Amino acid sequence: MYFAYRGWSIILIAPFFAGLAALASVFGVLPVYSELYMTRLAEYTKTYYPIFLFGAVFARLMEKGGLASSVAAKIVEVLGEKRAVLAVLLGCGALTYGGLSVFVVAFVMYPFGAVVFRKADIPKRLLPATLWVGIFSFAMVSLPGTPQIQNIIPSSYFSTSTWSAPIIGLFASLLFLLIGWGWVTHRAKQLKARGEGYGRHVEGSRIKPKPKIRIPWYWALLPLAMVIGINIILSNPFHWDWGFHWAEDALEVFLPLKLSLIAVNVGKVSAIWSISVALIISSFVAAFIGRKRFIVMDGFLAPINYAAVSSATAVLNVASGYAFGCVLTSLPGFVPVTQMLIGIADSFGPLLSAVITTNIMAGITGSASGGLTIALSMLGDQWAAMAQAAGIPLEVLHRITAIASVGIDPVPHCGALVTLLAICGLTHHDSYYDIAVVMGLKFFVPFLCILFYMATGLA
Repeated sequence: MYFAYRGWSIILIAPFFAGLAALASVFGVLPVYSELYMTRLAEYTKTYYPIFLFGAVFARLMEKGGLASSVAAKIVEVLGEKRAVLAVLLGCGALTYGGLSVFVVAFVMYPFGAVVFRKADIPKRLLPATLWVGIFSFAMVSLPGTPQIQNIIPSSYFSTSTWSAPIIGLFASLLFLLIGWGWVTHRAKQLKARGEGYGRHVEGSRIKPKPKIRIPWYWALLPLAMVIGINIILSNPFHWDWGFHWAEDALEVFLPLKLSLIAVNVGKVSAIWSISVALIISSFVAAFIGRKRFIVMDGFLAPINYAAVSSATAVLNVASGYAFGCVLTSLPGFVPVTQMLIGIADSFGPLLSAVITTNIMAGITGSASGGLTIALSMLGDQWAAMAQAAGIPLEVLHRITAIASVGIDPVPHCGALVTLLAICGLTHHDSYYDIAVVMGLKFFVPFLCILFYMATGLA
């Protein structure tokens, strides 16, 4: 945590500290590194790299083609400065739900958020908390069908779709939205009563001038809608007759090759296929709509190449944190913790155990996706067996674990948080208080979702 917070690359320090942990155990350092750490890193990369790659390309085309900023500007324009906080939350949510990389959404929405917060005279130090809720909560894990990786990961363990438990997802989304909107609005009024406004901030080059070539918002919205629509058709979440079905024996041709990382069944990868196809098709549409901007900027090659390279760094960052966590959870010293978490599942059911375990792992790694993957790889099979024995649909387990991954993930060393603060030109001292309060409030969302499901039986 300390070295990550100080800016060291997790790609470098994760294997080092995994080896350091192995030194204090009965395991050998080199076998742990080459056979355990690297195998887990390869598993994560093999499974999820297509989402990082195609998602990065789509996001870059939307950003550089001016489509993302066009949609964001329209939302801010419609809601105006009187609803500045809601405008930023919904703008972030729309872009995130449309399939853009969360970091691209942060870069795109920051200028609009800064402008509308300045006009409404809302303290700028509240902007990171607003962006965090808009990007890294409801649109990332709870809105049904969201194409973000945190909603895809549970599908590879439970053979579910990204549309799992839509009613619980909508309920959680409402809670996340109310938490962000309510707290930031309350704090803005409180600080305004003390005489604090937006403040004197030099925005520099972060707020860019309006582009000469503007894309109509309705055309810019089309690729975002296509990601969602194509995902519905291919994942066929509601079992409509016209939905496209993957062949059940699609992977059997590879079984004689004895590939060590092959999926055990199509259900564990079909959600990844659906999102990948949706992102590829939508990328072509985004490139066509924004073609005039790309011609002015000397073509498509540079932004596409940049996206491809950055996607490799992104997946290695997350995979390194995941592999590090897998090493720790495999050591003998972690056995009592594992037994405690299984004991929670035995006493209170798999849903509560999933929430607590996922939060612990997300807090340790400072990553929602990393913590979620570690928790599922450690106890996912036990939770699934317990849920089926208790009559709990795996779709409910999917949604609850995804929602739990964004409980306490914005710990101080969280890479996404450090990046967001840098984009806003602020520090932990400036803005972390409000982020911490929001973190504490949204920690209870998955617990409320469990109560909602137990009370209503709706999923």
